[in-house]
Amino acid sequence: MLLDILMNVFRPAMLLSILGGVAMGISIGAMPGLTSTMGVALLMPMTFAMDPDVGMMVLIGLFCGAIYGGSITAILINTPGTPSAAATVLDGYKFTMRGEAGRALGISTVSSFGGGIISGIFLIFIAPILAEIALKFSAPETFALAFFGISIIASISGNSLIKGLMSGTLGLILALIGMDNITGYSRFTFGSTFLMAGLSFIPVLVGLFAMSQCFLSIEEIYERRVMDNTTKRSIPTLQDLKTIFPTILRAGITGTFIGAIPGAGGDISAFVSYDMEKRVSKHPEKFGTGIPEGIAAPEASNNGTTGGALIPLLTLGIPGDANTAVMLGALMVHNLTPGPQLFVDQAETVYTLFAGFMLANVFMLILGLSGLRAFVKIVSIPRQVLVPVIMVLCTVGSYAINNNFNDVIVMLIAGVIGYFLTKGGFPLSPIVLALILGPMAEGNFRRSLVMSNGSYAIFLERPIALAFIVIAVISLFLPIIKKGIKVQKESKASA
Repeated sequence: MLLDILMNVFRPAMLLSILGGVAMGISIGAMPGLTSTMGVALLMPMTFAMDPDVGMMVLIGLFCGAIYGGSITAILINTPGTPSAAATVLDGYKFTMRGEAGRALGISTVSSFGGGIISGIFLIFIAPILAEIALKFSAPETFALAFFGISIIASISGNSLIKGLMSGTLGLILALIGMDNITGYSRFTFGSTFLMAGLSFIPVLVGLFAMSQCFLSIEEIYERRVMDNTTKRSIPTLQDLKTIFPTILRAGITGTFIGAIPGAGGDISAFVSYDMEKRVSKHPEKFGTGIPEGIAAPEASNNGTTGGALIPLLTLGIPGDANTAVMLGALMVHNLTPGPQLFVDQAETVYTLFAGFMLANVFMLILGLSGLRAFVKIVSIPRQVLVPVIMVLCTVGSYAINNNFNDVIVMLIAGVIGYFLTKGGFPLSPIVLALILGPMAEGNFRRSLVMSNGSYAIFLERPIALAFIVIAVISLFLPIIKKGIKVQKESKASA
């Protein structure tokens, strides 16, 4: 069977389908507003006329490529192409400001490949075990995971914890807009039917990062952009690889585990891995200033979720995220019913998908590294040309989410808010993190109370939930404690 699988995967049609899917994914991921989910959804009907394995290879290749593609614009123009690249902005753009865009993209490419391969290994060998663990996550555990994610705000707030917490609070308030998913009452909609469904996340993300950056660039339109003088170092050096290797291992495993939890995704795992790497680092104060680990952690993690999300999909028929939810439909159309029986009845097809997933990551590495010299040329485009192009892409991407011009208005308002917050020294990442995790935390918190008839003890009685809550509390107060200790030492030294 192994020989048959290898012969099937290395067919020209199969290789071209994987390569084409990865190439399209990278292109879609690099465009602000065009998410991997949108790409998979748009391409899925075209795969219906293909053989099942060929059609699924295209979708898997696009999925892997799009998650990586989001880091390109995150590093080059401070604009995450996909939500899962939001954490990459923290250190990635600092490299471009120093003229090291090529080096940063090389680190991102290698880290994305490493995270994808790690998740692929888990997918092949221990998928059923991870799926069984993921099934233990009900409302209390998912709330605890979201609460832990929100506590990371303390780590990504930069120099001012107060400003970071204020930004996070703003994100939580924005997350409350819309219809209450438990009672059905509308909140902060001001009579608008558009706001009943809540704020669409992608327009807010594009506005906060991309449009606000355009407004800032307009201020400096007559200043010369820093040119990239290190394109010869597009491929990471041996020292870079040595530095990021432990980070890739940790972040890849973390991303695989979080990706296997239904409802979680690359955006959550990227921030979690970034925070975890900062805590284990010997120089945590350098995070946010542009260091290799600050790129490797989120990129290895969000690409690790690609294989992780396929684990519950194939073993249990439960999609791990929005992308695999669309893939579930594609599998059903091709008469492939996900679940344990799939490994018995269609074992060759399943392991062909596994092999294709690994090849998709290899093609992603090849296309990514071979295209680095072209990617870095973006930073040399005059701002008078680049800024209008970015603004048009932001507008088109925001409108394409729901084909609603109101999303464009939300994007513009978010851009203005992001502009003034940036000028005031407020970090934008806590807003994004809170906006992602706020609804997840609130919904699962209230569902947990329904399960326990209003008893808060449910969070203490479940070991996984309790562990996440304890870690979250430590994460939230540890920076405050460290700062207090530092102040005391400085006062004693001055005395």
